[in-house]
Amino acid sequence: MVLMCHVLGVKSNNYYSYQKRKLSESDDLDHQEMIELIKDIAKFSDNTYGARRIKKVLNTLSFPVSRRKTAQLMKEANVWVRYKKKYKATTNSDHNKPIYQNELKQNFTVEAQDQAWVGDITYVWTTEGQVVLMRRD
Repeated sequence: MVLMCHVLGVKSNNYYSYQKRKLSESDDLDHQEMIELIKDIAKFSDNTYGARRIKKVLNTLSFPVSRRKTAQLMKEANVWVRYKKKYKATTNSDHNKPIYQNELKQNFTVEAQDQAWVGDITYVWTTEGQVVLMRRD
């Protein structure tokens, strides 16, 4: 083994300490139990708990771990946080423009053509900026 370490340019004590860490981590029963708990916590929280909140839960359950260790365990358990999008109001009702009456009153059936017109505005983001797509039927 010493010859292989010399050929690969790795110190033999680094190789043996790596082997020791690798064996102790996978054989540790607490380690496997914490991974299962992290999966359960993530499923319970609908993947909204991050490393800080999962750390608090693990500490409450008598598993003293740091936030860094929790993040490593989350990565090993393949648990990722899904962030909720913040609500963004898209309608500006605070203006001085005229507000038109609802002439159709939700009755979208008409007797003949050209009695009612509808329009739609869609904002599309491109690499050149925002483009407005307008359609009239």
